[in-house]
Amino acid sequence: MRRTRYTPLSRRTVLRGAGVCMALPLLDAMLPRSAFAAPSKYKPLAKSGVQPTPRSIFCYVPNGVNILEWMPTGAGENYQFSPTLETLKDHRADFTVLTGLGHPHATGGHSGADTWLTGADLQAVPGKDYTNTVSIDQIIAEQVGVHTRFPSLQLSDGSGTGSALHSHTLSFNRNGTPLPAENSPKRLFERLFVPDDASSRDATLRRFAEKRSILDDVLGEAKALQNRLGKSDQTKLNEYLGSVRETELAVQRQVSWVDVPKPDVVADGLQLNSQPGNAHDRTMWLDVMLEISYLAFATDTTRVITFEWSREAGGYGPGGENHHELSHHGGDAGMLKKLGVIDRGFLERLGRFLSFLKQTEEGGRSMLDHTMVVYGSGMNSGERGDHSPKNLPLIVAGGSAWGLKHGQHLQHDADNHPPLANVLVTVAQKMGIDTDTFQDATGTLAGLV
Repeated sequence: MRRTRYTPLSRRTVLRGAGVCMALPLLDAMLPRSAFAAPSKYKPLAKSGVQPTPRSIFCYVPNGVNILEWMPTGAGENYQFSPTLETLKDHRADFTVLTGLGHPHATGGHSGADTWLTGADLQAVPGKDYTNTVSIDQIIAEQVGVHTRFPSLQLSDGSGTGSALHSHTLSFNRNGTPLPAENSPKRLFERLFVPDDASSRDATLRRFAEKRSILDDVLGEAKALQNRLGKSDQTKLNEYLGSVRETELAVQRQVSWVDVPKPDVVADGLQLNSQPGNAHDRTMWLDVMLEISYLAFATDTTRVITFEWSREAGGYGPGGENHHELSHHGGDAGMLKKLGVIDRGFLERLGRFLSFLKQTEEGGRSMLDHTMVVYGSGMNSGERGDHSPKNLPLIVAGGSAWGLKHGQHLQHDADNHPPLANVLVTVAQKMGIDTDTFQDATGTLAGLV
């Protein structure tokens, strides 16, 4: 494995000669990598290393969009691009614009990331301020994840899970528990592609053995306690035991992959030191996280990815802009203009990712034909910045090898429309999941298949 390393020079570096010490002036080589803000030069592969298989990535942008510059005119195949969607003109035949859709139970505001892939009513349980349900990616991962080292990946610009209503993740398990996300390109790359040495392998096996022992103790104590609990407490305990069993299965899976070599992926050209919170790095960080996602698909390391590009009620635009502040535009023309710049900047990153997939041959077609890309937001900032849960900005790209239809605008009435869950069911079915139901779905989305 060849890895690129960058170590900036220290300003304490000195020149010594004729008995005189002189400190060097500030040179470019002394600056941290993040100061350069150079675009990524990483290039797509000519061919993927795996057989064609369905895969999906869900890309989320927060705070809605400037809907005035997002909405296309006309419907069907003859629709006209809006100023923002014009950014993706080179990929017109590869994606569908969906308008008018939303989750009927969503309340809007900054809980969009929490419900985008669950469609849950977060206040459905009396006496609780927040209760989520399973996300569609985890329903998919339960079945297709048995074939890959990682059943799914969770990526975000904030590590961990965040907090209720401001999650750093799009993924929730069967109990509605958030799954932590990774925000470091370096840690992500090492996790996916850097081989473990013998000492690391032994340490990993010891750690798994300790986890198994702890889980066994927990299950034993829980079973002894179960018969002494009331109905409500038994329900809570069963939910907890479900999480324990999920953890147990995850440990078993990890052990089974310990001796399977990781794919040999070269890091040259990947800006692994990019940081999501550094305004200079934002574009590089988005690109490298998408590049690693592309490599994870190209090596069949996973087939399911969720990626929250920035968190709700905060975070940054692709150029480090204060995205949240601009989303509260109140109809101000200047703020709307800046919001449109952010929207187009995000779509430029999406377009680059689609190009990577499209330029890589796989089984006589492109990786994009085998990869479903769902892109959008769980909020519409509206004409006045009202953070509505209706008429959410949404694009579905790729997956034509599995029957998705593109090159069109599927327009719906924002007050009378199929649930957004229909889109999620459509993707799940094309991933090979035998289901017609998810949340409030009524079936697949007409026109997309």
